Amino acid sequence: MIKLTDEKFGDFITKGTWLVDFYADWCGPCKMLAPILEELDGDIDILKVNVDHHPDLAQEFKIMSIPTIIYFKDGNMVKRVTGFQSKEAFINDLAELK
Repeated sequence: MIKLTDEKFGDFITKGTWLVDFYADWCGPCKMLAPILEELDGDIDILKVNVDHHPDLAQEFKIMSIPTIIYFKDGNMVKRVTGFQSKEAFINDLAELK
């Protein structure tokens, strides 16, 4: 699991399949989602983007609610989910992406 700092977003998502978590530290549902994502780490590459630190990316991807999860495959957005999701929902999403 990688937290985006000063790197370029595109450097990560251009190759392979990525789960990108748009979140904020103050967000309750984001905090509830964090342990689920930790369990999934290793099954898929995960990039966490704090919308307070990267408002440009939040605007680019039209993030209106958090958490928002966007799946990318070789740089292309393939699925978008907003709000808290169960571990089972993520497992189903990962199965669809393979």
